[in-house]
Amino acid sequence: MSESMPAEPLPNLTANLADNIKYVRERRSLTQGQLSRLSGIPRSTVANIETGQSNPTLSVLARLAGALQLSLEELLSPPRARCQLFPRGSLPVEARGKGKTRVHKLLPHPIPGMEIDRLELGARDRIAGVPHRPGTQEYLTCETGRITLWVSGQRFDLTPGDVATFAGDQPHSYQNDGVSAAVGFSVVALAPIV
Repeated sequence: MSESMPAEPLPNLTANLADNIKYVRERRSLTQGQLSRLSGIPRSTVANIETGQSNPTLSVLARLAGALQLSLEELLSPPRARCQLFPRGSLPVEARGKGKTRVHKLLPHPIPGMEIDRLELGARDRIAGVPHRPGTQEYLTCETGRITLWVSGQRFDLTPGDVATFAGDQPHSYQNDGVSAAVGFSVVALAPIV
């Protein structure tokens, strides 16, 4: 008994390739002629690929990938949406301190060396920061309320609009002495690992 074969993926690959080549070429401000010269393939072949009217050889794909500095997978994969929406509550939230403080992650996709969090400090709550490796720089801005930042035993009081910057390898903590929540944003630029 023979099993049915899955639908031929070639039409999708052809459309993916056409969309990806055109998108990347235009974003890099290249004409079809310039891409032709960079890749060493005829301009008419580039045009046919971009309209989905060509079934290029592996050699042509490799030359296009090299000229655009992309992998073959990037050329053939379905194009990603140019924008993604992450509805409220879909990103991680961590309860900290006495459970009254919430740390909201603001980056849905990791960015190497970068952390950005929204801090909702509960009334009369205090949370300890985590000292990072030497060379890390931290930034704290107060959005609402008052936030007290302690860095190596020194006190800094932030009101809305204030920004504090400090070396992230020091002991530090965040405190809200008020009777309502305070909101701030923490940006950590991690030192590169050598």
